[in-house]
Amino acid sequence: MVHSIVDSRVGAQISAYLDDTYLEQLDTRVIAVGERGGAPWAAVEDCLFHPQGGGQPADRGWVADVEVVPVRESGLVVVVAAEGGVLPEFAVGERVRARIDLAVRTAHAALHTAGHLVEAVGRARGWEMAASNHFPGQSRVEFQAPDGDERLADPEGREAVTAELRAAVAAAVADDLPVGARWLPGGRREVSLGALHSAPCGGTHVRRLGDLTDVVLPTLKVKKGRVRVSYSAAHRSVR
Repeated sequence: MVHSIVDSRVGAQISAYLDDTYLEQLDTRVIAVGERGGAPWAAVEDCLFHPQGGGQPADRGWVADVEVVPVRESGLVVVVAAEGGVLPEFAVGERVRARIDLAVRTAHAALHTAGHLVEAVGRARGWEMAASNHFPGQSRVEFQAPDGDERLADPEGREAVTAELRAAVAAAVADDLPVGARWLPGGRREVSLGALHSAPCGGTHVRRLGDLTDVVLPTLKVKKGRVRVSYSAAHRSVR
């Protein structure tokens, strides 16, 4: 399903980045231009770029061979020039080619999907997610610490619990569960990992859990009443 952001001035912007994680480039047209903090921006009809949000970094991309950064402005996802660059004076209606750095996109998608998987195995233990971050080098899911699990109180116990989480994550990856998305009434998007887990999400994801590799969970930590499960993950080659 194609999801559109409707802006009264310019019509609909298609969120192409939500419909196909692996779409690397497309031809589209400029539908709006403006300024943000004194710098020019442009919005394209078929938006290929995931902006930073939901714990996921922004895509790296180009419009007409100019490197750009996607941000949210005036109800749209727009692009501004990357640091050190200059955005051309695009005209509304102008045809342009948009493309992303697919290696960066798939790395972000792998981390975000792995985060959902960590959330799933935590929830299966009765834990409630409190926060998450899917940035490279910072990826983690935090849960409210449950009462009654004495193993969380000492290092050996925490390692034993982490080993159980690792086994559950590895089993789901080995089962190669499908990763799907659907739009719910009211415009909310829900991402699912087979029948294992589903949650509202506006991020990019891999097609199947078998696309994940090098999923690593260091020993969990407990701090200020929360269980912190850090993780790392990568995407298998898409070439």
